[in-house]
Formats: sequence, C-alpha cells, structure tokens
Amino acid sequence: MPQLKAALRYGADAVYGGAQRFGLRAFAGNFTMEELAQAVSLCHEKGKKFYITLNILPFDDDMEGLLQTAREAKECGVDGAIVSDVGAICLLREKLPELPVHVSTQANVMNSYAAREFIRLGACRIVLAREMDLARIRKLHAELGDETELEAFVHGAMCMSFSGRCMLSDHLTGRGGNKGACAQPCRWEYALVEKKRPGEYIPVEEDDRGTYLLSAYDLCMIEHLPEMLDAGITSLKIEGRMKTAYYVATVTYAYRAALDALQRGEAEYRRVLPSLIAELKKASHRDWNTGFFFGAPAPASGAGGFRQDMEFCADVAGCENGMAKLILKNRFYVGDTLEALTPKGPVAVPVTDILTESGEHVETVSVAGQTVYIPAEGLSDGDILRGPNRNHRVQY
Repeated sequence: MPQLKAALRYGADAVYGGAQRFGLRAFAGNFTMEELAQAVSLCHEKGKKFYITLNILPFDDDMEGLLQTAREAKECGVDGAIVSDVGAICLLREKLPELPVHVSTQANVMNSYAAREFIRLGACRIVLAREMDLARIRKLHAELGDETELEAFVHGAMCMSFSGRCMLSDHLTGRGGNKGACAQPCRWEYALVEKKRPGEYIPVEEDDRGTYLLSAYDLCMIEHLPEMLDAGITSLKIEGRMKTAYYVATVTYAYRAALDALQRGEAEYRRVLPSLIAELKKASHRDWNTGFFFGAPAPASGAGGFRQDMEFCADVAGCENGMAKLILKNRFYVGDTLEALTPKGPVAVPVTDILTESGEHVETVSVAGQTVYIPAEGLSDGDILRGPNRNHRVQY
C-alpha cells in the first residue's frame, strides 16, 4: 500500500500489483482481496487505473484458482488483468469476458503474428518483450494500427534470461522464477571451476567488488522518451513491485516530470533532463543502460551492487504551526540540509532543530519509526525527506 500511494501521489496514471496468488512476485507483500479493493478505490478516487497481475505460467490445477482470483479482482473493480499464458487468456475471455486482458511481457510477444493472435483471443494491450528494439516496435505498431495498445518497460531491473524465462533459481534454490519466487541468483558472485580440478574455486575479479558475470544492468530510458512515443508505445512501465515507496516516488516523479516537460516541447524536455537524471540517482539503483531498445545491451552484464546519492531520512506525516511531523527512516543531524521530494519537485529543508515527542531538543535521531518534529513550512502529508548518503543501513 505505501508503494501504491507513492505511485499515485507522484504521477502514475495506473498501477499494477498482485493478489496473494498467481502473480510473478510471490514475495512482494501482495494484496489480500480486502486490501485490493482499497487499492482499486484509491486509484479510482484519483482518476487512475489498477491492473492485477495474473501472469504465472499455470498448470491445469492452477486454472480454477486463477479464474476465481480474477472474478474476485473484477468484483473489486480492477481495470484489467495482466496475463502471460495463452490458456489463461482463453479461460478469462470465455468465463470473464468483461475483464480486459493485457498480454504480459512474459509471453514474449516479438512479432505481428503473435500479437494478432493475442488480439484475436481478446487482448486489448500487448506488453512487449524486453528484447524488442525501437525499430521493430515502430514496424509492429504500423502493422497493428492504433487500436492495439503497446506497452514497454521504461525503467528498472532487467533479467539476464530471455524475457524472464529463467530456470537458474529453480535449479539452485528450488524457487521457480516462473512461479513468482525467483531468488535472483544472477545477482550472486561466482567463481571459476576447472573440470579436472573439482573443489578448486578460482576467484573472478574485475575490481574490489568482484565480478557479476550474470547480473544485468538496470534499464533507464528517460533520455529517449521522444523515440519511444514516436515508435507507437502508449504506456510506459516502471518495474518496481519489489521496490520501496521511496524508490517508487523518486522514479515516478522523474518520469512524470519528463513526460510533462515533453508535452510543453522537446526543448523544455531537454532542458530539464539533467536534473531528472540526477533525481533518478538519488534512489537505490544499479548502473543502467538502454536495454535492447537500440540493439544488444551494452554492457550486456556485470552490474554489481546498488548505489544511491541520497538516503531516505523520513516520511512527512503533516505540517502545522511551522513544524513538520516526521516518521524517521534514517539518521540525520541538526545542521543538515535535507531535501523534501514533493509532487511539484524537490525543496531544500534546513534542519535547525529536532524535537522529540516528549519535547526534548536533540542533535540527532536514529530510531527507525520514531516520530520527531523539525521547523519547516509548506510540507504536506506524503512528502518524503532525504539527506546526505552516509552509508547508513537504509531502513524502509
């Protein structure tokens, strides 16, 4: 729920998320049906949409439960279901024809024949395979026409396997990526073993952080939005269901601001780009590239750990009589200049005093979840405070 609220507050037009079963993020803190109804209601109150993910690769004995989940989600008011399996799409179109169906990226749609077949089955939107480049997307859009919506990922983590169809996690840990339980073994460090020398592990090191041979770079296309829109993509998808509310807020704000600037003209868009790229770097991320949009990813792999330019310090829970009420996430100090991320952009917030709930004046605070107050004007419930990255353990 915090991630959903952040997405809506900072500019998303729609949110996608899962129920307790049948989505590809089994550990994402997914919604119960009661929570799903609340989430859909929040979206609709703000004129936004909610799409439910039912995108596992199901067996026959999954089908009845998947259909029941889809029925309950429809009763909650969801605006569509994201589905990857042909059989599941056929089942939903037959039994629940009033529920719009989007074809998941997991279905690997890469050509007009596959797209037309999904459209014939009743799909209204195709979430394209991540391996599609912009030239091919442009050609596909020309062949399908404007009636079929094309969606593509614009930012977030990428998978080293073909559109996420990976068996590595299942083989190494027994947790199937295609059932929503990926352990992300592509992000682990590996050593080299020669066949005739079992048990002798030869380290592979690119630098002092090691080498991550399988770890894909993150995707970032904020510098190429005009090309994406020109290719016929009508929905830009941010990967983020396993991310924090801080990450969701930061990335959603940046892309919303970029799209709004582009509507005012490409010159304005180019003017604000440097500040928005800097904005993206304030949230936790791996090194990024442009994925497959301009050909094979370069570099193809080797992305190490996360980095971020600023720490998430506190949630703003309101502002009254010149004092902002904060729910602490990470330590900050009197004398710091924090930055509030608001839907209209970042605002500098000098910390001249810190007051605890008991009325004590302190120089610093460090207990996650603690309520404190600082002098500040103009902040609103839902704003996010961030500060210098001191390499604290980030607590979300």
